[in-house]
Amino acid sequence: MAGNDNQDAQVTDEPDQTELAHSIIESLLDHTRVVSDLIAVMAQALDEDTQRALTQTAQWQAYLESRRRMETTREEVEKFAEMMKD
Repeated sequence: MAGNDNQDAQVTDEPDQTELAHSIIESLLDHTRVVSDLIAVMAQALDEDTQRALTQTAQWQAYLESRRRMETTREEVEKFAEMMKD
């Protein structure tokens, strides 16, 4: 019986699957935000002509769309986390 008590204590000390999933997603979202901020700073360092050319590329438009989706995803993760607490 003592062996089972020890196993039960180990299981309760670990985060559950929901907490782990939330932690992983939150880390990915935070990393994406940091990278996004870095890209914005780098874009500001470019001269005006280069910046204009960059912002007219398909890659820049894809970046902006991805950034908008990540904001929605962040809100969805927060809603999901609240639902899991209930």
